[in-house]
Amino acid sequence: MAEAEEQETGSLEESTDESEEEESEEEPKLKYERLSNGVTEILQKDAASCMTVHDKFLALGTHYGKVYLLDVQGNITQKFDVVQVFGLYSGEEFHETFDCPIKIIAVHPHFVRSSCKQFVTGGKKLLLFERSWMNRWKSAVLHEGEGNIRSVKWRGHLIAWANNMGVKIFDIISKQRITNVPRDDISLRPDMYPCSLCWKDNVTLIIGWGTSVKVCSVKERHASEMRDLPSRYVEIVSQFETEFYISGLAPLCDQLVVLSYVKEISEKTEREYCARPRLDIIQPLSETCEEISSDALTVRGFQENECRDYHLEYSEGESLFYIVSPRDVVVAKERDQDDHIDWLLEKKKYEEALMAAEISQKNIKRHKILDIGLAYINHLVERGDYDIAARKCQKILGKNAALWEYEVYKFKEIGQLKAISPYLPRGDPVLKPLIYEMILHEFLESDYEGFATLIREWPGDLYNNSVIVQAVRDHLKKDSQNKTLLKTLAELYTYDKNYGNALEIYLTLRHKDVFQLIHKHNLFSSIKDKIVLLMDFDSEKAVDMLLDNEDKISIKKVVEELEDRPELQHVYLHKLFKRDHHKGQRYHEKQISLYAEYDRPNLLPFLRDSTHCPLEKAFEICQQRNFVEETVYLLSRMGNSRSALKMIMEELHDVDKAIEFAKEQDDGELWEDLILYSIDKPPFITGLLNNIGTHVDPILLIHRIKEGMEIPNLRDSLVKILQDYNLQILLREGCKKILVADSLSLLKKMHRTQMKGVLVDEENICESCLSPILPSDAAKPFSVVVFHCRHMFHKECLPMPSMNSAAQFCNICSAKNRGPGSAILEMKK
Repeated sequence: MAEAEEQETGSLEESTDESEEEESEEEPKLKYERLSNGVTEILQKDAASCMTVHDKFLALGTHYGKVYLLDVQGNITQKFDVVQVFGLYSGEEFHETFDCPIKIIAVHPHFVRSSCKQFVTGGKKLLLFERSWMNRWKSAVLHEGEGNIRSVKWRGHLIAWANNMGVKIFDIISKQRITNVPRDDISLRPDMYPCSLCWKDNVTLIIGWGTSVKVCSVKERHASEMRDLPSRYVEIVSQFETEFYISGLAPLCDQLVVLSYVKEISEKTEREYCARPRLDIIQPLSETCEEISSDALTVRGFQENECRDYHLEYSEGESLFYIVSPRDVVVAKERDQDDHIDWLLEKKKYEEALMAAEISQKNIKRHKILDIGLAYINHLVERGDYDIAARKCQKILGKNAALWEYEVYKFKEIGQLKAISPYLPRGDPVLKPLIYEMILHEFLESDYEGFATLIREWPGDLYNNSVIVQAVRDHLKKDSQNKTLLKTLAELYTYDKNYGNALEIYLTLRHKDVFQLIHKHNLFSSIKDKIVLLMDFDSEKAVDMLLDNEDKISIKKVVEELEDRPELQHVYLHKLFKRDHHKGQRYHEKQISLYAEYDRPNLLPFLRDSTHCPLEKAFEICQQRNFVEETVYLLSRMGNSRSALKMIMEELHDVDKAIEFAKEQDDGELWEDLILYSIDKPPFITGLLNNIGTHVDPILLIHRIKEGMEIPNLRDSLVKILQDYNLQILLREGCKKILVADSLSLLKKMHRTQMKGVLVDEENICESCLSPILPSDAAKPFSVVVFHCRHMFHKECLPMPSMNSAAQFCNICSAKNRGPGSAILEMKK
């Protein structure tokens, strides 16, 4: 925003509420600059009275009757002393001296065309000048008699002007005046509060007079309504009042720019005084308007100006507005993206400024996204939002390594290296190793967990690994048992491919990653003497790993290493046996003692599944430890079933187990021994009666029961025996029916099969003489025998049937009974 160069030192644009201390949060729509250079020189000696804008030139009229042609920077390009039509890009001119003052002049919008050489002047009357076919200028009075004409605007074929009575519109084509819009407030002097006109488009005229604004639309009259009326008429589509007196109007898209003359009452003297003029952007509605923005302008000498002293001109298509006062000319422009970003930065809205710059990066000229981003980071740091500032570095600094390093040192100066550490680039770009080491040292001094996290997350090639290893070792001298540091040191050793030291630390810490480390880096040669440590840490994972890698660490080596830890040796051998019953057969004898000592529940399954276990050794151990079930199994396996049964009866006193054992052995002598042992024991007799019905005739047991012996549940046992017997009878009868039905069905099927014919042709041969089965001469008699097995013979090639049996059989199949090889067909001719 430009500052006043002479009388005022403040900004051209100020808040409309002077008592308001805080700055408005609403962004202004326009920006302002004072037109200086030649204008300043002119207005020091004279006062501006009017201005018109065309293309890249400005025409400034003064109170002394001078007209200056200026460029857009305010430099004087030409000066005129009389009313003159002068071609900017051609040599044509028009000079005329009038007998009365000229208040206003307007030229045809397309004056450069030969057919449009027209202009109008306004004073006490409105004169139209136009060039005839002989290149002479002639004039015609369009209107007079209603006072001075102070405003004229020409658009297309329509001329609008204002005099003391109102506003008229003239159609240059039909040569008709099409409307008269009277002024509303006749109490205002028209010379002090002149009318302001502007065309929004070819058919929309906006009138501002006093505090009233009217939007007029020129419309075509329907042919049926014309009669003696003009072909066009005007309709007022919007009318509303403003707060202040209107000094100028200009269109801005569908909105309206209004220059207002403001009078206010002093709080101290209670007298009215001239305040700063306002430039408002409003949105016209049907009966009111909505204010979009409002700016009070500090122009030179505003305290002495009247409403008539201000003028508003605009340059179509460029959104440039010129505020003209006697001592000043101010240019208002629509704010572009650079201005928008300036405002956001001024309000410290850095994030919005950054977003706006990214969206419009092709259109901004004065700003760079990087500069805005760096300012945003500095702002966040100054505000103490270190984490947000560090996070924004990722987006703003991008791949600029130099800027990254600069920002890291800034964070170091304020003691906030930890804040930026999560966001440092780790790939593209890669910063100097010193940067990463500096941050690691910061964490190592105050935050072991954070240090460990960075070591895990950062690739090992970002920093000098040996430097960090030495730093960690120095700290471990002070706290040798710190698990976090030890674990981190192990990871550093791993990055450095010093797997032996890493493995040793992991084993000391009993860390779960030890097995992954061994697998990943094939460290089996390094763990041959650390098997016990691995087993102590996690025996299940250790055993699985050792068994999966038998080719790298042999079974023999593992068993030897575990010799002093038999409980671990058992775990390993047991898992080996479960995988393969034969791989560890040389250790099966050792396993008997290990199972007996550490895992008796699995001893019996081991004895059953092992085919390499020495039975005598196992029997000896089981007898020493009084393992009855295992001893019984071994006795039965060694063939001493009677001793096994006796042990069950005498040691276990379990008739059900004894019966189960007898069923497994399926030996009549064992059943006899069981009956003899049980005959004087009523509970055993009950058990036998309930279970032996399907294996031994119950009568044998019942006959041996002594008279008068009381047997518990005898009746139920006898009923069960009878039920079992009936069930057996029913099962036998059912099976018999099924067998008979199946036999009959199969017999019928065989009969149907044997009744089918067999194809015999020239391709078949005799299985005995190997010559074709059919003679080449079909007229000759022949005899062929075909068996059910599909072998074929000449009848003369078959041996004669024996005297004991007249049936013939296939020599190849050698059937002894009637079956598939018996003869099914004899062909004769």
